[in-house]
Amino acid sequence: MRVNATVQRTDEMIFRSVSRRVGGEESISKKRGRRGEEGGKNRKEGHKKSHGHLLFVFFSNNRQQQQQRLPINHHSQLLRLSISIAASDMTSGRNKAKKAEQQEIQEAQEAVSSQVGMSRNTILMPIFFIIGLLTLGEAYRIRLMAIHEYGPVIHEFDPYFHGAKKFFQWFDYMSWYPLGRPVGTTIYPGMQFTAVFIKQYIVGDYMSLNDVCCYIPAWFGVFATFITGLIAYECTLECNSSNTILSVLSNMIFNSNDNSASANNANGTGTGNISNNLKQKAGDPLVPIVAMLFTMMAMAVIPAHLMRSVGGGFDNESVAMSAMTMTFYFWVRSLRTGEDKSYLWGVLTGLAYFYMVAAWGGYVFVLNMIGIHAALLVALGRFSTKIYLSYTIFYIIGTALAVQIPVVGWTPLKSLEQLSAFAVFLGYQVLQFCEVCIRRNKMTRKDAWKFRVKVISITTAIGVAAMIILTPTGYFGPISSRVRGLFVKHTKTGNPLVDSVAEHQPAKANSYFQYLQHFCTLAPLGFIMILVWFGDSPSFVAAYAMVAYFFSHKMVRLILLMAPVASILGGVALGRLSAWCVNQLWPVNVSNCDKTVANELRSTKKSKKGGKMKTSPPPPGDDTMMWLKRVGAMVLLLGTYMTMGAYNSYCWKIGKHLSNPSIIMVGQTKDGQKVVVDDYREGYHWIRDNTPADARIMAWWDYGYQITSIANRTTIADGNTWNHEHIALLARILTGPVDDGYKIARHMADYMLVWAGGGGDDMAKSPHLARIANSVYRRMCSDPVCSQFGYVMDQKTGARGPSKQMERSLVAHLVSHKLKPGVEVDPTQFQEVFRSRYGKIRVYKIIGVDQESKRWASDPKNRECDVEGGWFCRGQYPPALLNFLQEGKDFAQLEDFNRKTSDEDDEDYQKQYFDGMKKKDERMKAMKKKQKKEL
Repeated sequence: MRVNATVQRTDEMIFRSVSRRVGGEESISKKRGRRGEEGGKNRKEGHKKSHGHLLFVFFSNNRQQQQQRLPINHHSQLLRLSISIAASDMTSGRNKAKKAEQQEIQEAQEAVSSQVGMSRNTILMPIFFIIGLLTLGEAYRIRLMAIHEYGPVIHEFDPYFHGAKKFFQWFDYMSWYPLGRPVGTTIYPGMQFTAVFIKQYIVGDYMSLNDVCCYIPAWFGVFATFITGLIAYECTLECNSSNTILSVLSNMIFNSNDNSASANNANGTGTGNISNNLKQKAGDPLVPIVAMLFTMMAMAVIPAHLMRSVGGGFDNESVAMSAMTMTFYFWVRSLRTGEDKSYLWGVLTGLAYFYMVAAWGGYVFVLNMIGIHAALLVALGRFSTKIYLSYTIFYIIGTALAVQIPVVGWTPLKSLEQLSAFAVFLGYQVLQFCEVCIRRNKMTRKDAWKFRVKVISITTAIGVAAMIILTPTGYFGPISSRVRGLFVKHTKTGNPLVDSVAEHQPAKANSYFQYLQHFCTLAPLGFIMILVWFGDSPSFVAAYAMVAYFFSHKMVRLILLMAPVASILGGVALGRLSAWCVNQLWPVNVSNCDKTVANELRSTKKSKKGGKMKTSPPPPGDDTMMWLKRVGAMVLLLGTYMTMGAYNSYCWKIGKHLSNPSIIMVGQTKDGQKVVVDDYREGYHWIRDNTPADARIMAWWDYGYQITSIANRTTIADGNTWNHEHIALLARILTGPVDDGYKIARHMADYMLVWAGGGGDDMAKSPHLARIANSVYRRMCSDPVCSQFGYVMDQKTGARGPSKQMERSLVAHLVSHKLKPGVEVDPTQFQEVFRSRYGKIRVYKIIGVDQESKRWASDPKNRECDVEGGWFCRGQYPPALLNFLQEGKDFAQLEDFNRKTSDEDDEDYQKQYFDGMKKKDERMKAMKKKQKKEL
């Protein structure tokens, strides 16, 4: 009885102890939830919670047994259990005390870092702002060199029109004579409308329209510099770059369960996100700000951008680059992590894309670039409702506005070049439908994947069936020869007109250093950093870099697309390195350097509580490592300063060269005197002042815009190059025998203009002209590449000179008239009426012009209109030319699969053309190797 009484008293003591612990559980949880509660109380109260609920349930379920006399062994086991629980409570209390101490340290460090960071940033931010303004000023100054040296002269016409009234219903008969040209349906009007808007609503009478056109490239170059910096800023924000590519891939592979995926999709955070890492944080603003500044410094003077944005270079790309960077910035801004409503930036993305479409045919690259990135986000497991809304809003608004541009029309929904973005749009709708159904029905992972596969299979089958039905109808437009040339193995497109343009040739290795300089080596480092600090926005820059490099390698002209991304990647690399250097020399992170400050703050808080605080001295090697880091930081900053200084000097030298107008040159006489060669404008002004207003000027299409704009005269062709057969006819006149050329020319023109004087004159271009002519008039040459027309090596003298076929051509006689012994034009056919000061321009009057053909072509009754009384009325060749035209054969593009029947002659022609161009390239390479060996 005595033992039983003792056990019963012990049992009651345990029960009362447990009851106290359970009763205090609610207050304990509240105390733990309050921030700022004293650490000592938290540690004391922490001992009262563990296993309390377990024992309470145990005793409540066995209440009757506890009141009865139980066996001694049972009570002994209960006693041992209570002792073990008490021991575990003590261990748990120590762990919680340690965690509370660590939290105090972290809070103290954050408080000190915040105070020091605010003080440092207060000083640095105004400095950064001034640097940014100076950078934009530098971007403006370097683009005005051409204007300061040559005046406000438009030297790039791509295109520039004289007085466009009722623009979209303007059929211009002063170009592409006698056919004319529907301007509104063959031009991207963004550049012209921009110039008129600035003139009428911003500058007014302070500047002429000509001056506005000259300054637009510089203004928009500065704007593109700033926007490119914003892209770098967005991609280095902590909230956008707190993952790595490895963590994203591992999440995609190992943690892609459907429940979390659906939840993330609903919240707009993306499947596979690590929520703790991707929550929006304030972060240290130093990294994005410095990366933005370095990106602006690069973009401000980078030659790859300068070549299309110098003052006076009024061409489409000068405006389009700003539109492209603006579209890309709004797209990455719509993906910002931590903002639920950031998808609304998709509206601005669509509007910016519309401006891009209106400005340049390169909008196809912008559209596909965003489409590729949207597909990449799905592949990386980042698809979410927010990303879905961003892309959907962008595509609907952008496409709805793009089809309003007459030159574009319905090509976004028909052209194979643009259907990939449309396919991504449809895929997004299918994915979002699947995710909504999965969440609504709370499907398991297995059921969710079955459902996805089923829906995707059905939609894919419907899509394939639609393509099979529509393809025979000719609904899908062919891939253009320029785009096709970016994917074929050989370096030629099969179209001699496209291949004749130097900018369409593949880029060489030294071209990247020439146009990107140090940033072609800094960009790979920035690319690695993008992968280390990864996210939705940085992934766009990574994709942009790879796509732009691929296309620029295929076509040297597209190095222009590398300018923004090379600047961004280089800016990210220099920005992160420089920010690290500043943090070493002027630290704000207590964990890296000044831990004693945090200890003092903690000791101050302890003294207020009456507690004791122990401070531990820093490890012995901390000071040495700190100084090593500071020395390394100073070396890196010095190296960065020297690199950017050398880069800036190089860019200014190249910028001076790029600022030389194509129609004005600076030369040097034999005695060293500097002269300005203004022959081209001199020739155009002579035509304007000394020829009748209805005079027709025949010249190669390269000079068409200049003649129309400066001389204000009718031209045969210009840089729009919309009609291959018409250009081939012009090429036939110039490269054919003199008599044959004269017989055609007298029905089409009053004067003939040629570029002479060596360099890139018409004689140097004539082999390309011969191949273009032969693509339609197959009897012009003995083979598709016109190997017998060009410069050949004289076996006796070793000098290079024109071949016999080239010597017989009309262009050779016009260029070399009375300059080369025995070369003169027939005075009954051509009369030289003007030669510029330095012989760069020669103008001939055509004798015996057929006035009947001229009157017939200008008579509106002889034009074909799409509707009676409409504005779209195409001109016709005069009847006297029909016999010549019948000798030609319309050029068949390789990519035009809508042809009903295939022509064996066309296939043989293309095969021989490719083989011939390949052999020609091999001969040129062998010749260059031989010359190097001789040197």
